[in-house]
Amino acid sequence: NLTMDMLDEGTKTRSALQINEELALLGANLNTGANLDQSYVTLSSLKDNFDQSLALFADVVLNPAFPQADFERLQKQQIVGIQNEKKSPVSMALRTLPKFLYGEGHAYGSPLTGSGYESTVSAMTREDLMKFYETWFKPNNATIVAVGDISMDDLKQKLELNFKKWKSGEIPKKNLEMVGAPNKNKIYVMDKPDALQSVIITGHLTKPYGEVSEIGVSMMNNILGGEFTSRVNMNLREDKGWAYGAFTFLYSAKGQRPFLAYAPVQTDQTASSMKEIMGELTGYVGDNPATKEEFEKTKTNEILSLPGQWETMNAVEGSIANIVRYGLADDYYQTYAGAVQNLELSQVQKLAKDIIDPKKMTWLVVGDSKKIMEEIKALGYGEVIAIDSDGNVLQPQSQKLDVEGGKN
Repeated sequence: NLTMDMLDEGTKTRSALQINEELALLGANLNTGANLDQSYVTLSSLKDNFDQSLALFADVVLNPAFPQADFERLQKQQIVGIQNEKKSPVSMALRTLPKFLYGEGHAYGSPLTGSGYESTVSAMTREDLMKFYETWFKPNNATIVAVGDISMDDLKQKLELNFKKWKSGEIPKKNLEMVGAPNKNKIYVMDKPDALQSVIITGHLTKPYGEVSEIGVSMMNNILGGEFTSRVNMNLREDKGWAYGAFTFLYSAKGQRPFLAYAPVQTDQTASSMKEIMGELTGYVGDNPATKEEFEKTKTNEILSLPGQWETMNAVEGSIANIVRYGLADDYYQTYAGAVQNLELSQVQKLAKDIIDPKKMTWLVVGDSKKIMEEIKALGYGEVIAIDSDGNVLQPQSQKLDVEGGKN
């Protein structure tokens, strides 16, 4: 994230102010960013100004200067952002859960917010960002996606003119090795004294994007917890009144991805809410599978949304970017509507059992531990472990006192 934030802060011939001024005069937008699998630079340009806009785009991609003063400013901003994340129960949970799902050293094991840790960001230097850029930004590790009123021949000619100096090179292998299920379920509790509610996130790793029918997975999840009228939300919000909203989702990733259930609930119903979530998951893959009525409703919603799904260039670009990111077939979206219409209830029911395993859940609860810890332990869902805001395991207070006192 920090490297990508620095790309448009200046090139070898343009300052950040000059880049922004030129973009404004051209009526263009340029953005940089990163996700779990990709770093990206995007350009939106008027057709009449495309040549000048593309030249600026290429300069940002190929010639970043990484100015020291701007690096120090963005570094401080990122650290402040991390500190703010550690004040919010939701982001506190999202920061720490990947560490327990993937383990140390895995490419997905860092905070899901993408911001990193205060200690690692503080230790970074301008040279670290330049090394990251030089390691990964190579044409043999890049794909250009373009959407607009332009022919392939015309586009290729313009791209070759602007990117002809970009040199190929070796690319390291990213660690996306398969991670096994934990030997036993664990519940991590992060203390937030006097919190008005508890945030519950539970999940486990499942199949990578595209390995199974994503249309089927989407409908399977919609029924369980992906829509307002889903089972989990209707239970915890509408029936019990313990949560403002409760949902399930699969976080998109090229490697193994997390299936997660999420619910911010009132403190005195933390353990009860965990029990309800477990009950919904267990029933969905057991004796209470998706019904025909639930399936037909979510399928109809999906079919009705199809006509408007690719109305904008950004939507088309996003779909093509998915093909690139996940290695999908080139005609994936040409066959998408037919795949939606041909999906059967039995496929959704089978996918639920393939994707969800209530016996492999890792739980993370952020809340006032004095009020929730004992009730969570009483559930018997697994070992209960206290952690700090960075996910480090806390030593029990009694053991800490014994060590300080010099006792065995």
